[in-house]
Amino acid sequence: MNILDRYLYKTILWYTAMATSVLLTLGGLFLFISEQSDIGVGNYTAADAVLYTLLNLPQQLFELLPIGAMIGALMGLGNLAAGSELVITRASGVSIWRIARPVALAGATLAIAMYGIGEYVAPPLAQFAHTEKTTSRLAGVSFAGRASAWIKEGNLILRLRTAEVGQVFGGATLFELNGAERLQSIQTADSISVAQPGRWMLENVRTTTFQPDRTVATHAPEVTIRSTINPDFLRLAAADPDLLTLRSLAAYIAHLRHNHLQAIPYEIGFWSRIARIFAVIVVTLLALPFVFGPLRTTGAGTRTVVGVLLGLVFFVINGIGEKGGQLFGLNPIVIGWLPTAVIAVGTLIAISRTR
Repeated sequence: MNILDRYLYKTILWYTAMATSVLLTLGGLFLFISEQSDIGVGNYTAADAVLYTLLNLPQQLFELLPIGAMIGALMGLGNLAAGSELVITRASGVSIWRIARPVALAGATLAIAMYGIGEYVAPPLAQFAHTEKTTSRLAGVSFAGRASAWIKEGNLILRLRTAEVGQVFGGATLFELNGAERLQSIQTADSISVAQPGRWMLENVRTTTFQPDRTVATHAPEVTIRSTINPDFLRLAAADPDLLTLRSLAAYIAHLRHNHLQAIPYEIGFWSRIARIFAVIVVTLLALPFVFGPLRTTGAGTRTVVGVLLGLVFFVINGIGEKGGQLFGLNPIVIGWLPTAVIAVGTLIAISRTR
């Protein structure tokens, strides 16, 4: 990169860092305020609420980074335009597409950072925060019914009813089917744990078997069942889908397809997450036609408001598209990428028309 490239690159990253810091501070404050109603429940204290908020900041950073990039690009490039630095650059013969190169590079850097946060930092911290909060709030209280995850494998359907600790899970219900629609038996266990690879042990098991003319109830202290489902997958199924990594989403989608279950909501989430990461580059470039046009002589406050509004519009459209895609069963790839693709095309057209 030459001097101009480095100057534009550093300017966008610096202003993006400032804008994102402000958004993250506000997001953390709102999250902490929302936790006030839970303080005092069980052993959940104000210190726990602060820790919960801090552990969720990386997840908020992942969600707010596109808006921060939009505001940062508008503020950084806008200040350069207001000081006539970009005008002089254009007058010296540098094309708009040449200026777009370091801008896109800054967006790509932010996209890589967003991917790293969303894959390796935010999910484990947010899930740990959720587990710790649940444990504190329900101290001394039965966990039954608080968490729920449904897993289907062949003719077996497992409902995991509580949070997990290590490789030992709480109460579980196992439904065994005989054919597509006939229920053969129901087993209810106080806990389920790994006995050995490919085998699960249920403790204090109450079994109800459905026969043609009657039902039979039995009880056993322990029952061992065969299953290829591993503890990591159970934790995956019990987690909030919004907190799953791309790899985890892909694994869960493959499982749902293998068992002929509805996977469209997860597929839309998978492609939308990839598209949102790519959208960071797009929204950074989108600042160019604005700073060379209507926002060239405006103040920082106006550019900030415009950035926030554009970011909110993008997320509203994205959310409506995801819900509509689930409702009408549309192609997940199209639904996931459509908002970003539309903005990308609009950005390219706007840059090409910039004088």
